[in-house]
Amino acid sequence: MTDRPERWWQSRSNISFAVFIAVGGYFLWTEHSAHVIEYLPWALVLGCIGMHLFMHRGHGTGGRKHGHDDAPPSRRQTGRDR
Repeated sequence: MTDRPERWWQSRSNISFAVFIAVGGYFLWTEHSAHVIEYLPWALVLGCIGMHLFMHRGHGTGGRKHGHDDAPPSRRQTGRDR
């Protein structure tokens, strides 16, 4: 006797749930595709604007210069590498 866990596709309730979701998704798409496709260009524009606003957060660092100033304060003060 082996106690293997049951896979999700071996359960009747999981299979019926997957079929229900597939049929519901099909009918949602066929009935509402005209409404959804109409607004896809606007969703693309809003997505680009949203990504620009939310993904470029680190750019306003106050004009901090990159280079040797990135070293820890102890190295910046002495000016020599250890």
